[in-house]
Amino acid sequence: MNKVLLTGRLTRDPELRALASGSSVATFAVATNEFRGNGKERAEFHNVVVWDRLAQVCGQYLGKGQQVAIEGRLQTRQWDDDRGTRHWKTEVVAISVEMLSGRRKRDYEADSLAAQAEPGSAAGDDTGISPNEAAEVGVVSVPDTAAEESAEDSAADDEQVLVLA
Repeated sequence: MNKVLLTGRLTRDPELRALASGSSVATFAVATNEFRGNGKERAEFHNVVVWDRLAQVCGQYLGKGQQVAIEGRLQTRQWDDDRGTRHWKTEVVAISVEMLSGRRKRDYEADSLAAQAEPGSAAGDDTGISPNEAAEVGVVSVPDTAAEESAEDSAADDEQVLVLA
């Protein structure tokens, strides 16, 4: 069985490329730690390749320093260069990538700037934030304070405000 499970941090931003066939491919490296006895650690670096829609998502949302969990398989490629020297490269072909440390800081800043640029717009559906991400970040409800509305009507017309910690 060829199965790899890794948890580590990205050492650089993913490189996203589009192939002539229309497929997308993203490549990045993940650093993992091997804990040895007596409080010693050894870092190991793994090259990761992701294809198609998952590659696009990784290119958009992942960044250097983020912690990820990866599931995939090992693949070794070999080729000869112009001098006739044979090279080998072993990499992890990911089928699943899970973000463990949330979104990048610059994504939060971009959402915040976009919300400030549009007066009167509420955070939520038009920001592209999923309900799970909203709960993770902390979306709170602010009731509309119009005096003529009843408590039931104002509860239905609540605006959502994104609170960035």
